[in-house]
Amino acid sequence: MLSRVAERIYWVARYIERTENTARLVNVYSDLMLDLPDGVGLQWRQLIDISGAANFSKRYRSAGERNVLRFMLCDRDNPNSVLSCLAAARENVRTTRDLVPSEGWENVNELYLFGRKKFGAKNLPKGLYEVLSQVVGRCQQITGLLAGTMSHGDAYRFLRIGRHLERADMTTRIVDVGSATLIASGAEILRLENRLWMNVLRALSAYQMYRQHVRRRIKGTDAIAFLLQDTQFPRAVAHSLAEIQDSLQTLPRNDATLRAVGRARRLVNSDVRALSGEHLHRFIDDLQAEIGAVHTQVESTWFAPELDEAV
Repeated sequence: MLSRVAERIYWVARYIERTENTARLVNVYSDLMLDLPDGVGLQWRQLIDISGAANFSKRYRSAGERNVLRFMLCDRDNPNSVLSCLAAARENVRTTRDLVPSEGWENVNELYLFGRKKFGAKNLPKGLYEVLSQVVGRCQQITGLLAGTMSHGDAYRFLRIGRHLERADMTTRIVDVGSATLIASGAEILRLENRLWMNVLRALSAYQMYRQHVRRRIKGTDAIAFLLQDTQFPRAVAHSLAEIQDSLQTLPRNDATLRAVGRARRLVNSDVRALSGEHLHRFIDDLQAEIGAVHTQVESTWFAPELDEAV
């Protein structure tokens, strides 16, 4: 397959996964803003910082709830907004329809039309939590459909790499919601730590699996270790990195990318239980940098313009 086709398939997976995880991130942050008392110091601006957005301040004067939600969900000038990601996913599927099952194209197109209807208007949709939950469900439907109906050859391997790379990155960002809340709140949040990490786990559909593996009261250190290091839970960072490594094994010229994945895996297996507050936040930053290095290596190895050839 041509490198440009491999790149489009890779980005289909990333944009679908990014859409789902942005919806999850907004929901968990909205829940925390409602559940935690005003005195803990949690602000909507922190959601922008956690998401890694760089151009928010150029477009909005204040980081209030309405502006942040519009930027994260509806703003077409934000390439990572839900609406922008859906449009990009649709375009990438449209141009690779010979590799993607027709049902995959139909579902992606329907999800884009749903997103344009809900997020394309001037005002945010009513019942935002339910709308975002529908987005999450539809993204999961597309992911399952492609896994169950697409031949698991090289095209699917790039799809799988993109999905798990995006998932690993966003799981670290959702964990960072917890660490940022602790930093902002200081001692005031300690009595509400159980509620904080329960919301973080639920944002990743991890609450039930966590309770099966950790049979005691929810603690921040246990939740962090589970979400970063569990090798069996599909949204844990360690599991996603293992899936990426497995997908790389049969691709040509994979040595440098495998080494980048190995560095990320070694970092994620550090003693995260000893981290808290600012130290956890810095660790998450380092881990995101290693995940970004994997993407850079994938891009330079297989998607570089001069490599418009079979991969």
